[in-house]
Amino acid sequence: MEKNTKVTLSNDAEDDNVHQHHTNKEQDSIILNPNFEDGLKNWNGRGCKAVLHESMDGGKIVPLSGHVFAAATERKAAWNGIQQEISGRFQRKRVYEVTSVVRIFGNNATSATVQATLWVLNANQREQYIAIANVQAGNNDWVELKGKFLIHGSPSRVILYLEGPPPGTDILVNTLDVKHARRNRPSPPPFYENPGFGINIVENSEVGDGETQPWFTLGNCKLSVGQGAPRTLPPMARETLGSHKPLGGSYILVTNRSQTWMGPAQMIADKIKLFLTYQISAWVKLSVGASSGISPQNVNIALSVDNQWVNGGQVEVSVGETWHELGGSFRLEKQPQNVMVYVQGPAAGINLMIAGLQIFPVDRRERIRCLKKQVDEVRKRDIILKFSGLDESCDLFPYIVKVKQTHNSFPVGTCINRTDIDNEDFVDFFTKNFNWAVFGNELKWYWTEAERGKLNYQDADDMLDLCIGNNINVRGHCIFWEVESTVQPWVRQLNKTELMNAVQKRLTDILTRYKGKFKHYDVNNEMLHGSFYQDRLGKGVRALMFNIAHKLDPSALLFVNDYHVEDGDDTRSSPEKYSRLILELEAQGAAIGGIGIQGHIDSPVGAIVCSALDNLSVLGHPIWFTELDVSSRNEFVRGEDLEVMLWEAFAHPAVEGIILWGFWELSMSRENSNLVEGEGEVNEAGKRFLDVKQEWLSHAYGIINNESEFIFRGYHGTYAVEVCTPAGIVLKTFVVEKGESPLFLSIDLSYL
Repeated sequence: MEKNTKVTLSNDAEDDNVHQHHTNKEQDSIILNPNFEDGLKNWNGRGCKAVLHESMDGGKIVPLSGHVFAAATERKAAWNGIQQEISGRFQRKRVYEVTSVVRIFGNNATSATVQATLWVLNANQREQYIAIANVQAGNNDWVELKGKFLIHGSPSRVILYLEGPPPGTDILVNTLDVKHARRNRPSPPPFYENPGFGINIVENSEVGDGETQPWFTLGNCKLSVGQGAPRTLPPMARETLGSHKPLGGSYILVTNRSQTWMGPAQMIADKIKLFLTYQISAWVKLSVGASSGISPQNVNIALSVDNQWVNGGQVEVSVGETWHELGGSFRLEKQPQNVMVYVQGPAAGINLMIAGLQIFPVDRRERIRCLKKQVDEVRKRDIILKFSGLDESCDLFPYIVKVKQTHNSFPVGTCINRTDIDNEDFVDFFTKNFNWAVFGNELKWYWTEAERGKLNYQDADDMLDLCIGNNINVRGHCIFWEVESTVQPWVRQLNKTELMNAVQKRLTDILTRYKGKFKHYDVNNEMLHGSFYQDRLGKGVRALMFNIAHKLDPSALLFVNDYHVEDGDDTRSSPEKYSRLILELEAQGAAIGGIGIQGHIDSPVGAIVCSALDNLSVLGHPIWFTELDVSSRNEFVRGEDLEVMLWEAFAHPAVEGIILWGFWELSMSRENSNLVEGEGEVNEAGKRFLDVKQEWLSHAYGIINNESEFIFRGYHGTYAVEVCTPAGIVLKTFVVEKGESPLFLSIDLSYL
């Protein structure tokens, strides 16, 4: 794509929702009386009273600016607050920024969350609540609340209000303003001077000559040097670094540990370079005088970045067993004053051993170059076009063949939300660039049956109609969700019998209604991070869910789905534990058809991701990245992160699809993750995504050989071929399916 790539925008002048009262001045507020200079005109309480003050609490509370402030008082519920209707004063598809100065008072509250929320009444009378931003407000000082919102459709009413603190606590508002949010100019791509790819920044990582300097202890534990550690690099480091001199066999032994955080540490701030991705690798082992009965322990390599914890990787280790590989990654995007790397985790009294700790910047461009060679083997096929009907009398006229791939059949999809599809520009980008979809919330049980017996499938129906109409396949996410905080209150209140009946009804409702329409289902989401249904209905309920679902819709592939599987960040969802879960479910007869890796990842390193894929691939199920997103405030780095993940997945033979967890600003769950800005401009990360998609299309050009053949190697998918003959141009289309052997296609040119 060219540098000024932009989604085609519809003409706002022709839009039925360019509101008459909106001025053309970019900086005009759409809030009336934002500083309360006209008292409470245009403001009122939402379920409570709104009053005006010059001061409160005996003069201790005065406005930060101006002469007055407003208070939402006599609040009986958390949603009570101060509000203003903004219907008729905004433009749809335009990004707005809310800025407010707030604090709290009363009810002995010293701190509470204050949130700015939009209440939207859509044309079909469907209500929607949009959380814009929140801030932790106190009773001593004014704080700024700031966030953005975007309205895709043409609602009949919109109200902006503040809410959040517990009942009885007043929300005080000095100002509340809403203006058009201009897009900030993106930061330039980082320049890495002497990046030192592959060079370990940890000093004395092999504790040579029995010396531990410059290592020091956190707490009053003791450091010494032992012998007998592995002499090879851990596999994930070896995958990145290639051939490497043997390690020395020494290790750091940490004894006299009386707290979990005690261990060795080293300062590395002067060695860190911003925006570089660093891989962490080490061998770790645990010991104790008597190890029987001690449960496996977490070992964590962490960084303290200006006293903020940064996860560098974790592994679960059984005491007294062999050495374990610990791998992870990190990246810093703001200049720190102090950075300390340290090793922690096991319970007090357990001795900790660390060998060959490596922290080194990764050359991700080199990794991608290697992956492209792998992709050629995994995703391409030899194609032989065999031509008949050639005019042999025209020896001097070569038959010229032009082959162009129009679609790659590899699934690349995205998450969408119901409100997104009210924006025709969103729909245009979605339908042009993705061939699969998943719904963010609209199929989840808490959405389809928020209140018992009141079913809402309209949103899912609307989205499914759009996808089917554009030949886009859809994943069903999700039938159940094991994490208790995601289960709606009425379900949590059911007894065992009622809950089992509700579970069976949920399965019947969704799988009969949509039979044959969803290609996949995430049956019970995040079973490694929650156990709501299993705790209440017994261990067999998970397999039962899969089996009932399979009987109701045999055509759908049924998936397990979880997060932090691929990045080394969470011992609860390591590839080994995920594999054990799948094998246990299959032993109970669960009809598992696929493995979902969500892919909410930071600073991805190919070797770590590939290791997880290799571990899971031995189970023989297709693997999908089901919720992939990356995050960086620098759009170029964000694009590089995404490219790393796309190529890593595309190059692995066990991966059969990638679903992004959104692409449009303010329609994603993570900040600094979007590929398209809220008003339609494709950003630098989005351009990188589109460039990769273009690289996944094959093209060939040449002449028919003496055997009347044209031979090339191309990706699986749909092609158009143009043949220039003496009699004219012949156009054909064909499809290349997966296959090990060459694909022979016959094309007859005799009819010209």
